[in-house]
Amino acid sequence: MTRSTSPVQGRPDPAVRISTPASSTVVPRRTSRDIRSDSRLDVLHAVLSAGETTRNALAQSTGLSSATVVTVVNELLAEGIIEEKKEPAAGRIGRPTALIGMNLDRGFVVGIDVAETYVRAVMFDTALNEVLSVERARDEHLLDPDSVVEGIGRTLDHLLDAARVSRSEVLGVGIALPGLIQGSEGVSVVVPNWTWQKVELERLRERIGLPLVIENPLKSIAIAELWLGGGRRFSSLATVNLGTGVGAGIVLEGRILRGATNTAGEWGHTLLVLDGRRCRCGRRGCVESYIGAPGIQETLREIDPGHPLVDLDMQNDFILALAAVADGPEPDPAVTETIARTAYYLGSALADLVAVINPEGVTLTGWTTWALGEHLMPATRRHLLEQSPGASARDVELEISTVRGNSVATGVATVVLERFLVDAGLLTSNIPVAL
Repeated sequence: MTRSTSPVQGRPDPAVRISTPASSTVVPRRTSRDIRSDSRLDVLHAVLSAGETTRNALAQSTGLSSATVVTVVNELLAEGIIEEKKEPAAGRIGRPTALIGMNLDRGFVVGIDVAETYVRAVMFDTALNEVLSVERARDEHLLDPDSVVEGIGRTLDHLLDAARVSRSEVLGVGIALPGLIQGSEGVSVVVPNWTWQKVELERLRERIGLPLVIENPLKSIAIAELWLGGGRRFSSLATVNLGTGVGAGIVLEGRILRGATNTAGEWGHTLLVLDGRRCRCGRRGCVESYIGAPGIQETLREIDPGHPLVDLDMQNDFILALAAVADGPEPDPAVTETIARTAYYLGSALADLVAVINPEGVTLTGWTTWALGEHLMPATRRHLLEQSPGASARDVELEISTVRGNSVATGVATVVLERFLVDAGLLTSNIPVAL
């Protein structure tokens, strides 16, 4: 392989609300309201992470003063976001200490992952525990906006019916749309043969009929990792999603990296092999064309053109079958070599990512990770260290994400919870796109 070093209740105003990216030459002035908002977000994050906790523990985990914690807790209690448990903390000596947790009766949030071949809708309680999920297959060749919007709407309808939850109980819905960009002309969704502008997004808002936010999938997985995974330990990290396509959600110093048009993280379309395989984006040699599911199948085809797994049509079926053979009692040389090459490609591509953004940790997520992660990790870690320039990867922790289930849906549901608090006047966070 030749590697190249080159370069809610629905809002009455139907207008799209957009948080404009700050100019690189202007540092936004932080107000006392922003500082209070950050404190509320820190406390909320700590409560979600702990499940149940105390005011004293919140002060220790957030670094906020006891007085600030008491004030913030009272505000969140008044809004019904958290609740004080009736029973005192068990096993304590002396004065009983009340436990604080998320108010699970407050309502539900929904995250919807719109992928190339499926739409998955996941319902969460306010503690971001998964309640129920449904998935509907999507014809990747059916690209007209009305069909896509209706498919998303029907998936949400099916979820609510299956959960026996009314729309009045839903605090909001988040949808992760591939190719979501945000520029001077407004918000659009751009993927091959599928381009939406404001009109299509307005149709989506009307079809959902609930407070709605939309987000880029890569940012969604980064948000999930920041709130519920490695972000608890790392201030800078990359969360790499492995599936049909690949990409990286990036957190730098505790903040999601968005870029000028909200498209930062398209690491899957950086160059791995000069003049290599044709990628679906039109370029040659992209990372995705080697470690995306179709790319892994192509590697097997190159090693053994007659292997029975080469002819499997469904990508998910192929990855699961590859994992089953790898886990089987009899070694399959072609499968073993396919996994070895994939680990080489992955480790080498991660080395470039690590060299550029210098994270403390890298986590792997996505359905390919859940199936093949244990087979890929040892060699990937070794190649990451070998291919990284200097000592850039020496202290990087590479691990499989602890955020299970659909991390895209989890992340965008987290944004919904934030948006609910923004609408309640408790946060000043910039919600990516609220409809």
